[in-house]
Amino acid sequence: MLLASRTGANPTVVELFAYLHDSRRLDEWEDAGHGGRAAEFLLTLRGRYFSVTESELELLVHACELHSEGLMEGDVTVRTCWDADRLELGRVGIRPLARYLCTEAARDPEVLDWAYRRSRADR
Repeated sequence: MLLASRTGANPTVVELFAYLHDSRRLDEWEDAGHGGRAAEFLLTLRGRYFSVTESELELLVHACELHSEGLMEGDVTVRTCWDADRLELGRVGIRPLARYLCTEAARDPEVLDWAYRRSRADR
């Protein structure tokens, strides 16, 4: 939520993305279809477990579907979701590089360092 507060992203979408974008991952390393499966899954949850507007749903689906494609352009909320995910790469031993991040907030060296240390804390 640190990035959302710094970029002006929709916090509801960013929070739901954090919970759902990898929820249908079958393999920690290679699973090309997991974003699409997560997007389909979240559609089944809407209204029962969370409520969002149509525009929020559109952003959330888009962010989930394409989060592992390496894209860097788009709505600030979607880019914030993608950056939040990329900043967690330390969990698999990868240090995120600023050139692969979408927002200035994520490229901040202090944010990069904080995120890497946080993602490695339980390892």
